Amino acid sequence: MNNFDEVSNVIYITGDTHGNFSRIERFCERFSPSRDDTMIILGDAGFNYYGGWRDQQAKNRMAAMPITIFSIHGNHEMRPENIPAYHLESWRGGQVFAEDDYPNLLFAADGEVYDMEGYQTIAIGGAYSVDKYYRLAYGWNWWADEQPTPEIKKKTEHVLDEREWKVDAVLSHTVPLKYEPVEVFLPQIDQSTVDKSTEAWLDRIEDRLQYRHWYAGHYHTEKETGKLTLLFESIREFTV
Repeated sequence: MNNFDEVSNVIYITGDTHGNFSRIERFCERFSPSRDDTMIILGDAGFNYYGGWRDQQAKNRMAAMPITIFSIHGNHEMRPENIPAYHLESWRGGQVFAEDDYPNLLFAADGEVYDMEGYQTIAIGGAYSVDKYYRLAYGWNWWADEQPTPEIKKKTEHVLDEREWKVDAVLSHTVPLKYEPVEVFLPQIDQSTVDKSTEAWLDRIEDRLQYRHWYAGHYHTEKETGKLTLLFESIREFTV
């Protein structure tokens, strides 16, 4: 973790948590943030995985934290729009999915742009699960809508058209194809079987987009490549 000053209205960012929120709890204990501060999780947060009491336990645990948690949609979790308890509300200039019982646990709506303390930031979630068939074979959860739908892609491109393809930052779960961290690919996975349509679409977006910084998770690694930052277990202050 970085050495953060104890100031309000700060945005922090971290990678996938998969239901293990100990790093966020330690962070809150050490730095005493407020609900005016925000922690971005770059997908696979782990709040909507089981669809029952275990999800409620995770949400109760994080709802007690003195910080607002803003999650991008990952591939190992249900989409909040498919869960009846969620509704849309306005937050930082965009629409988010929220639950009345957990007002500090927010999910990005794909293709929405948020004002992150003056930085116009677009959220683009989703990815393909390389362990899809393993999950299906063992009866683990897998969701057919894990990747952006044609409607989400159309909305995202329309929003960028309206902004003349200019934003300050991008928050995504996976990365544009050209930035895949091939050095951390699992050797047992035949990459020819992996659906990379989302990464290819993000590649086309990245080619057109004028932006200052791009943050992503998904790959369980930490890496800086040009203007792109891959995060996993570290917590950083969100900057562009």
